[in-house]
Amino acid sequence: MHILVVEDNPSVSSMLELFFSKEGITGDFASDGIDGFDKYQRNDYDLLVLDWMLPGMDGIALCRKIREQGDQVPIIMLTAKDSESDQVIGFEMGADDYVTKPFSPLTLMARIKAVTRRSQKGEAMEDRVQTKHFTINKTTREVLKDGVVVDDLTPKEYDLLVFLLQHPKQVFSREQLLERVWGYQFYGDERTVDVHIKRIRKKITGGEQYFHTVWGVGYKFEEQAD
Repeated sequence: MHILVVEDNPSVSSMLELFFSKEGITGDFASDGIDGFDKYQRNDYDLLVLDWMLPGMDGIALCRKIREQGDQVPIIMLTAKDSESDQVIGFEMGADDYVTKPFSPLTLMARIKAVTRRSQKGEAMEDRVQTKHFTINKTTREVLKDGVVVDDLTPKEYDLLVFLLQHPKQVFSREQLLERVWGYQFYGDERTVDVHIKRIRKKITGGEQYFHTVWGVGYKFEEQAD
């Protein structure tokens, strides 16, 4: 595995370099966003770890620039910001996961393994998801709602949408969705799921009709009879 870390704190970079070595991971490191983007352009990486606050170009701008190129390399954001609004910004720019500082290196490694594992193995299911109102082509990642293209979903919003559509009427807790969609055991941040559900509802016309909150449990997808 080849990972690029863009982080301006030398102690954090040194810590990650040590853990990468133990895990057999090749790590490249940059201390500012401009250098990080240059390294990204010149190399092939399996995953990026981007600090939010960086000199030159911050992690959010870097993430957005990479996604604007159409690149779907997995991205994990490192940040001291932990409010819901900050998470929304990160996910809207295309981040796949979000780790708040200070963090356990073991937790970050678990997230890295989970994100790359999902990216490498893909979905071992049919290429098309069809419901009454939704059509998803998993090969092209095109989402249609009543024949209208939904084209502004982030990669993780898309993954969550596909999972829920493939399990209609089934109720999933936040912990289950983190494990099944994000691919890791629950580490204490249920708001990640809430943020994504909220964004999906906002981006899909009438989303509240399809993605239901089951109070005290979690969420489900269900198309009510007209």
